[in-house]
Amino acid sequence: MAKEHVKSWKVGDCTVSRIVEVWDFQDDINMTMTDATADEVIALEWLHPHYATPDGRQRMNFQGFVVQTPTKVVVVDSCIGAGRDRQFDVFTNLPEGFLEDLESLGISRHDVDIVMCTHLHFDHVGWNTYRDAETGEYRPTFPNARYLFGKTEFEAWKDIRNDGIHHPGHMIECIDPIVALGLADLIEADHVICDELYCEPSHGHTPGHVHVRISSKGEEAVITGDLMHHPMQCAMPERDATFDMDKDAGRASRLRFIEKYTDSGVLVIGAHFAEPTAGHIRLHGEGDRRFDGLGL
Repeated sequence: MAKEHVKSWKVGDCTVSRIVEVWDFQDDINMTMTDATADEVIALEWLHPHYATPDGRQRMNFQGFVVQTPTKVVVVDSCIGAGRDRQFDVFTNLPEGFLEDLESLGISRHDVDIVMCTHLHFDHVGWNTYRDAETGEYRPTFPNARYLFGKTEFEAWKDIRNDGIHHPGHMIECIDPIVALGLADLIEADHVICDELYCEPSHGHTPGHVHVRISSKGEEAVITGDLMHHPMQCAMPERDATFDMDKDAGRASRLRFIEKYTDSGVLVIGAHFAEPTAGHIRLHGEGDRRFDGLGL
């Protein structure tokens, strides 16, 4: 499968671009759904070959997004970050390609106006900061930006970082320095980011999770955040998600999202969807809901 470093889509006067840090991640059968089986993955023929392996493992990317509007440059989820020590080796000591890919769009890190974090997991906040080679301190990657963190989300992480499950390193490195410098704005779940972008609540994956809606010139798109991780969940939104902290709330958020966006014409951009990352949720007959990736 070809690995395009940057993939972009037009939504009216906006351009949405995807920057991938970890490509085609394949892991346990239950990676995104606690009770998924290989047979189920294999049976959904539309998942193959782009979103699943022949033996029933799910394919995922770890990636961030940049939205260029007529007046703002917005980073939506800044992915994992370079040179970090994380719980799993696949996320540890990544190279610095994120900023190079950003620059391929004609955007320097100084041009970013807003960094919008759908939630505060390590793989959505990593490039909020970078490590200064001389001092070892973590500094804002985007020094001219306002960083938007959900108020509910931020408050919850005061307890989450001490819960014995989540390692607090990414908060210490990627959130605390931003707050200390006064660059963070704590927002409500329906916050309007700019004229073309606004938040919609989808709590459950984390306590204050949101996704991001884009509207411009009569065209619409939505960046999912982690209310779902894989296209298979479009077909089975009612099933428990492995990484949802509140599984009941996460299920309710997915069901609302699927009901709203199925056959809506809105371009759905999956935060962890492999290539094709963007597409439409459509019914192909009673009980047959699919994610139709663009170009398939």
